[in-house]
Amino acid sequence: MKTHYQYIHFGKKFNLAKTTVGSCINNGGGYELGEVKWSPGWRQYCYFPPHPNKSVYSSGCLKDIADFIEQLMAERKDSK
Repeated sequence: MKTHYQYIHFGKKFNLAKTTVGSCINNGGGYELGEVKWSPGWRQYCYFPPHPNKSVYSSGCLKDIADFIEQLMAERKDSK
């Protein structure tokens, strides 16, 4: 699974009963930009920024976040 991208990378925060919670981290400053975790309402992994009103992402970062989520969804599908 690809976890490192040009400006961000993902790390595992912890595992829940059936899912994983990942942390989206800025490569330059090392600070957390948000979490990727299971959303029961959407029935898929979603990205949760810590401060949605203050979050700014380039199209490249959004593509990287989407790529990571797609990998998690593929792993989930393969495990069933």
